[in-house]
Amino acid sequence: MKLNVSCFTALFLSAGACAGTVIYTDSAHPVAGNPGSEVTVVLLDAPDRLQAQMFGPLPADPAQAEQQARAIVSSQAFQQRQQELSRAYVGLTHAWTLGLEKYPAVVFDDRWVVYGTTDVGTATQQLNAWKEKAQ
Repeated sequence: MKLNVSCFTALFLSAGACAGTVIYTDSAHPVAGNPGSEVTVVLLDAPDRLQAQMFGPLPADPAQAEQQARAIVSSQAFQQRQQELSRAYVGLTHAWTLGLEKYPAVVFDDRWVVYGTTDVGTATQQLNAWKEKAQ
């Protein structure tokens, strides 16, 4: 995904389900303001960060790396974190399914996206302004 923080663009996304308001961002672009409990935040870099936390640096020797990875995967800690990793991938996959072109982005009802902000209030204003112009 490309990053263009200065670009506020509202687009119509073709998707069927209504999913409320979702902020798609990464750990380098924290959520601005107080989005409220009804807003979902998806950190697009979460899968990579979680895997790095779980596995750490693996040895350069393939046999040692495999042995270390197998030990981690069979551990109780991994089993507990596996659901967290699965949820992180669901968010990332949904962003891809929506066709998001860059982040941060605020998506309303899986239909409308405002790029360049993590602030729901700002995104709402941008979307409403765009809708008024389109009428």
